[in-house]
Amino acid sequence: MKKISVLIANRHATSVSLEEDFYDILLHIAKKRKTAVSTLITKIDENRDTSCNLSSAIRIYILKYLLEQKEI
Repeated sequence: MKKISVLIANRHATSVSLEEDFYDILLHIAKKRKTAVSTLITKIDENRDTSCNLSSAIRIYILKYLLEQKEI
């Protein structure tokens, strides 16, 4: 498990815990989109369903991204 501390939306400090594999894919997506991981996390946070925490929202975002890549 990897704990990530980031500044999101108006420099609000937060941390999320992700498994290494999820973190690696998050880095890949950020690099592919030529953006900072904190910027990507901010976008995920802005669009997440408030019924789930940020770590879960990131995992769901990654899952959807991978499904789109496979076109399932």
